[in-house]
This record gives sequence, structure tokens and C-alpha cells, in this order.
Amino acid sequence: VQLQASGGGLVQAGGSLRVSCTAFGPQFSRNNMAWFRQAPGKEREFVAAISRSGSTITYADSVKGRFTISRVNDKKTLYLQMNSLNPEDTAVYYCAAKSVILTAPLGTHQYEYDTWGQGTQVTVSS
Repeated sequence: VQLQASGGGLVQAGGSLRVSCTAFGPQFSRNNMAWFRQAPGKEREFVAAISRSGSTITYADSVKGRFTISRVNDKKTLYLQMNSLNPEDTAVYYCAAKSVILTAPLGTHQYEYDTWGQGTQVTVSS
């Protein structure tokens, strides 16, 4: 599967934004999916992950309660709804995929994913 992220942009603090990740190729529904982000001068960090069916979700503590990850397998699309954004959320957001068996646990580390999108820039102004 190949991934293409989109939907980034400039938003004021306190605002909302939704980024999307479209998959090209078969078997999107067999992939656990995740969002990571990388701010300038910092390492890439985990944001959120969702299982193949969408039944299991996990978030980084820094975004819990503000961000929502979701997926629509029929549309081969992953979403990240971001609310109550603050300048610390400014980063390039990357989607990632890993083909897994149905009972595989969700990964929260970069090495647990083997397919990556190109990233989309999210900038939050104060």
C-alpha cells in the first residue's frame, strides 16, 4: 500500500483541523494505521494509532482528549481530527501503516510501521 497525506495548513490557536491519509493499493483494511509528527528540531513522535477494524485506538498523552483518529476502510482513508490546537502541535504529520494479523497489538513506535506517507504540514499560530 502507498500513502498520501493531505489537509494540513495554518490555523490559529484554539482552532481545529482535519488531516487525511489516502491509501493506494489493496488490503488497506489489513493494516494497523498510525499518525506521527515531527516538529522542527525534534524527533518524530507518536500521535495516535488505530487497529485494522477500528475497534482499538490509542493516543499519546499530549493529544488525548483533543485529537480523534478514525478510518473508513471502504474509502481506504485514515483521518486525524485535531481540536483545541496550540502552537506546540505545529509539526509535519505523517501517516504510517503496518500489515498485521487481526489480533496484532497496536504499535506506538516508528519501527513498528513499514509504510509511510510523505507528510503534511500543520502550523498553529499563537
